[in-house]
Amino acid sequence: MKRRSITWAAWLAATVLALVAGSATLSFADATIPQEDIAGASDNPLVRRYEGSFIVSFEQLAFTDFTVPLSPLKASPDPDARDKNNNRVFAPEKKIEVEGALTRIAYVLPDGRSPLEVLRNYQDVVQANGGEVLFECKKEECGGDAQRAASGGGGDMSLAMLFVYDSDLKDADFSNGKCALTSGINDQRFFAAKVPQPEGDAYVTVQTFLLIDDLYCKELNGRTVALVHVLEPKARDNKMVVVEAAKMADSLAETGSISLYGIYFDTNKASLKSESEPTLKEIAALLANEPAMAVIVVGHTDNEGEFSYNIDLSSRRAQAVKAALTAKYGIAAGRLTAAGAGMMAPVDSNDNEAGRAKNRRVVLVKAN
Repeated sequence: MKRRSITWAAWLAATVLALVAGSATLSFADATIPQEDIAGASDNPLVRRYEGSFIVSFEQLAFTDFTVPLSPLKASPDPDARDKNNNRVFAPEKKIEVEGALTRIAYVLPDGRSPLEVLRNYQDVVQANGGEVLFECKKEECGGDAQRAASGGGGDMSLAMLFVYDSDLKDADFSNGKCALTSGINDQRFFAAKVPQPEGDAYVTVQTFLLIDDLYCKELNGRTVALVHVLEPKARDNKMVVVEAAKMADSLAETGSISLYGIYFDTNKASLKSESEPTLKEIAALLANEPAMAVIVVGHTDNEGEFSYNIDLSSRRAQAVKAALTAKYGIAAGRLTAAGAGMMAPVDSNDNEAGRAKNRRVVLVKAN
């Protein structure tokens, strides 16, 4: 049986519902050969489409982080490390972590176009725009499970899962977009490139593969799909209000804790960014005004990544805040306890980026 845990479950659920309802003929919104782009979708100016292809999945994020792999995926040295779908974790040993505006587009190509032909055409476009291919791989050489796109659990991570999981997709079940990114695949090809821009470097990744399916996605069986990501440089909108020391004191007196969102770290690291200084100064002012107060600095993450990884990351981030307060602002180390809660205390849903952003925070807890 082909591994399509999510799509098979959705198909089975729809079948049962139809039977229970007494439907004489089962009718699903199966995939069809696309004749136009989905509503609201458009090409990114940096990477135009292959002629005759149509957009079946589309998403834009105004500001987010993005991993650009520069080497094949390798299995985690920890055999128990699992991703959100219970797959063994795979990650590139060499990579670039970037932030900016992200566009994700999935195209279905015209019949008869191979993944390699499509990939080479995208490379031509990137190079024509002054870009440079940084890494390229094909089939099993890319690492991870080369027969999976963004769906499946209980095995190995795939290359597509480095960028998006089926649960992150907004496309409806049985739609062309869901089919394109959650079916079985074959003959995958991939490259990552850098494209200089006036505001800084943009990054492009293109993954092409043959879609393999004989159920509700069968109309697209054997078609090439191109999954394109474009990360463009963009300054983050800093709209977080710095919590003043007096408000921190009020919250600690009333509830015993306060969540702070004005402390920033590099992606997947515990190094404090310079934008954190205003909030650190207010914490220092709070403790200067309350010389008898001791606090616990608790780091929190979203649920992306393994439990143990997030516990360690949140702990290191809390330690970084403590170190900054003692080294830069002269706060006695004995008044600060650093701890990491990882993903254990969410304040919002982790099913979308807005919720995950709220869960990534530093909390001060009054110790005495």
